[in-house]
Amino acid sequence: MIFVLPDLPYSKDALSPCISAKTLDFHHGKHHQLYIDNTNKLIAGTDLEGQTLREIVMATANDPAKAGIFNNAAQVWNHSFYWRCMKAGGGGAPTGAVAEGINKAFGNYENFAKAFKEAGMTQFGSGWAWLVEKNGKLEIMKTGNADTPMAHGAKALLTADVWEHAYYLDYQNRRADYLQDFLGKLINWEFVNQQLAK
Repeated sequence: MIFVLPDLPYSKDALSPCISAKTLDFHHGKHHQLYIDNTNKLIAGTDLEGQTLREIVMATANDPAKAGIFNNAAQVWNHSFYWRCMKAGGGGAPTGAVAEGINKAFGNYENFAKAFKEAGMTQFGSGWAWLVEKNGKLEIMKTGNADTPMAHGAKALLTADVWEHAYYLDYQNRRADYLQDFLGKLINWEFVNQQLAK
């Protein structure tokens, strides 16, 4: 199986001004593509060739000898997931099962938003902020570099990429503003509800 760059689920200017077409050109077209190219090279001729991305991530997690494969394959998975977490005109409070789960776990949407933003702000260096389901309840996680919830027994529902390449062209060092726009204007809650229902 040769992995290929998935199309964005919207046009490159659809998320503007929160995320510009220029950012998506670099982030999707260059960074995500490089992780895919590296993954294809690293698994060629190995017992991982022909496996799904999820299988490759799980097979290489916590194996220092396969860190290069994990880092690239997990970044392919994380990015493919991240693009679908956003849409034009998204954000704000959720509805449906996710709203019920957030109210149960955090008390209300405002508490969730504060905790999610804090996870993104306190992830030192590169990484991700996540809403996950673990042991039947919703939790917020943060992971460094390429790390991903599935490697920790959790199901990803939502993520914000806090690597600088996700926001620097649009926000420079203002990660807080990027996260505020992500929460208020970009989250695709329909996608999040679909993940919860799986």
